[in-house]
Amino acid sequence: MQVRTFYRIEWGRHRLELGRRTCVMGVVNVTPDSFSDGGRFLNPGDAVSLGLQLAAAGADIIDVGGESTRPFAEPVSTAEETRRVVPVIAELAEKTRIPISIDTSKAAVARPALEAGAALVNDIRALRSDPGLAALAAEFGVPVILMHMRGEPRNMQVAPRYDDLIGEIYAFLEHAAQAAEGQGIRRERLIVDPGIGFGKTAEHNLQLIRRLPELAGLGLPLLVGPSRKSFIRRLVKPEGEKDIPPDRPVVETGTQAAVAASILNGAHIVRVHDVANTLATVRVVDAIMNAVGI
Repeated sequence: MQVRTFYRIEWGRHRLELGRRTCVMGVVNVTPDSFSDGGRFLNPGDAVSLGLQLAAAGADIIDVGGESTRPFAEPVSTAEETRRVVPVIAELAEKTRIPISIDTSKAAVARPALEAGAALVNDIRALRSDPGLAALAAEFGVPVILMHMRGEPRNMQVAPRYDDLIGEIYAFLEHAAQAAEGQGIRRERLIVDPGIGFGKTAEHNLQLIRRLPELAGLGLPLLVGPSRKSFIRRLVKPEGEKDIPPDRPVVETGTQAAVAASILNGAHIVRVHDVANTLATVRVVDAIMNAVGI
């Protein structure tokens, strides 16, 4: 069991206390082709309702994205991504006080999202694809989540290979953090995500969760997002079935097992679709981690 370092991130009217208690990030996909919900929340009203449900269930952060990052997904235009997410963020920011993150790699999407009330930037490309995004985050003084990904969503799952899985991810995230600092983002506002399912095989994902303690040396809060990923579906599917739907109950059971393992191995934040179930897992696992011997 990994002893977690405590971190406090304070900005604007928000504060995250990380380490004593695991924070839960709830996912709102405003896309027609999400692997997890099949586009059920493309309508802004439905997406807002989902976000408010996640907040009521106990989410610490709501993550809003308008471009699918599932394997083999194709990119969408800046205009379309903005059209999807900004009205949702604006309404959620009016109706809840928990921080909202904008899941994007584009500065032209992030700016109106931040102006509408978003309070974090969650970039699966770790500020590599748009040179304006780091400057924008520094301008607004918001935390940034830097994720490891090999390739792009459209090709990341085509035979991913590593010579040193953890070593390469560690080096990537450390370089990304240093680059972010060099562009004006304070290190105490950085969070790293090793990118479960992004350019990784099922075996890579399992190793990564088991070896999360090796990333503690980065000295940054760790976010892990295993929710409903294909490696979980593969492990829990009935014999003879090729795949099973992400919303099948057994997939959620598998997700909670991965969440528990991630927390025990040092995750500070977990990114999930089912906040209520995750909160129950978090409370039990955090209590175990915080138990004091008699």
